[in-house]
Amino acid sequence: MSQQPAPRTGESALAAEIRELRVEIDGRAVVDGVNLRVPAGRVTALVGASGSGKTTTGLALLGEYPPGARVTGEVRRPGDGPVGYVPQHPAAVLNPARRVSALLHDIARPQVRHLPRAERRTAARELVLRALSDAQLADGEALLRRYPHQLSGGQQQRVVLAQALLLGARVVVADEPTTGQDALTKSRIVEQLAAVAASGIAVVLLSHDLDVVRALADEVLVMRAGKVVESGPAERLWLAPRHEWTRRLLDEHRADPPQDTGADPARPVLTVRDLTAVHGTTTVLRAPHLTLGAGECLAVVGRSGSGKTTLARCLAGLHHDHTGEIVLDGTALPRSLRRRDRDRLAAVQYVFQDARAAFDEFRPVLAQVARTAVRLRGTDEPAAAEEALTTLARLGLPEDLAHRPPGALSGGELQRAALARALLARPRVLICDEITSGLDTVTRRGILDLLAGLLSDGDDLALVLITHDLDTARLAHRIAVLEAGEIVEQGPAEQILTAPQHPFTDSLMETTARLGAVTRP
Repeated sequence: MSQQPAPRTGESALAAEIRELRVEIDGRAVVDGVNLRVPAGRVTALVGASGSGKTTTGLALLGEYPPGARVTGEVRRPGDGPVGYVPQHPAAVLNPARRVSALLHDIARPQVRHLPRAERRTAARELVLRALSDAQLADGEALLRRYPHQLSGGQQQRVVLAQALLLGARVVVADEPTTGQDALTKSRIVEQLAAVAASGIAVVLLSHDLDVVRALADEVLVMRAGKVVESGPAERLWLAPRHEWTRRLLDEHRADPPQDTGADPARPVLTVRDLTAVHGTTTVLRAPHLTLGAGECLAVVGRSGSGKTTLARCLAGLHHDHTGEIVLDGTALPRSLRRRDRDRLAAVQYVFQDARAAFDEFRPVLAQVARTAVRLRGTDEPAAAEEALTTLARLGLPEDLAHRPPGALSGGELQRAALARALLARPRVLICDEITSGLDTVTRRGILDLLAGLLSDGDDLALVLITHDLDTARLAHRIAVLEAGEIVEQGPAEQILTAPQHPFTDSLMETTARLGAVTRP
């Protein structure tokens, strides 16, 4: 990775600065006394658990705060240049009714108004395609024709990055930019953000991915409960952390994920036969044969856009534009969710990557979790609420949080609530789509422990784990590897992870190992 410019001193080196920032919501400080200096051409990373105040601090650079917040302190941007923001959940800022081309051309057009009218369309398109390429979206021409819902989570993330690059931002706040990305794409995003910084743009990286932080950041601030508990050069924090919370984050990051070996593959719960899925006229997935046994975990891995989420959505009836057969307990499932009866809706449950978008922001979490038992199992409301509280507590979410609206919960807490909601259906198959992406190492370990516990509870639950993270895939009994919509390899997890047979799987393993070991000079 290329050497970044040496840090400069003096006021002119600063792209932005935060002094003694305090943000209170209902009398509770979510950010408390934070100081942050953001030099031009450097990468400054904020790390910490979900709810530690990273995103609130990052958004302060844009002048945005939670509704009703009481704010003190100072945010300065010398030169007052634009600030780009790449959010953790990109779908929230992409208009679902407009194609990617329209979203990006709206930003590019003002930049070409100085040209003769006849040249503007071509010039704007060139800017858009260059931004897509810089954001690691090579097939820009094809992507421009799609709507956001036709993109994977990783592709949506990179479209938003392209928007920030098109804005000509002097500061880019990247909130979990590698969330949901495979190892190869993650490596390219690291290189791209390093190149952004090398061009003189300040990058503020909010991340739970400590490998990415170590590879990319010049300076790291560790946050907990709204405060900065430790700061310093990335390599110093990695090798000699001084605060106990920093040490805990690193210890959890280095630990192996839990494993479960209690599956009985002789009893298939779900079988996929000759599945071919399309977006419009484009084939995006071919899965000739997959099986999932009772008590078994199947991890589906591959780079962003490889078809992982499309496969999951086909299983759940959320993507009905496909041929082939999906068989549950010996009976073919209707392709569309709308044609599945209540029992089959309950049998296959989906936990989304973006848990926040899957909840109604105006209703308490408890009511939304309990609703699953009422709607899919016919449970009366008081009994459903009691079962919901028990399940939430089992997953580590106390009653006081359950009565709050989703916006009052951290990402990790809301992900546990999403798991609880799915479990109240008492499913045969649980599909988890990148549910550990964007979580800090401690919360991620807690979620993986929960999933391992669910598999070992003896309820014959079968788990489909969609993930870009090969370390997370170690939880699985079997792994299927997708590339460009094709299953290029599948087999026992130990075999895939230690002796991959396909060149693409081998490249994923090599890139993961290289990213974990790289240290930026």
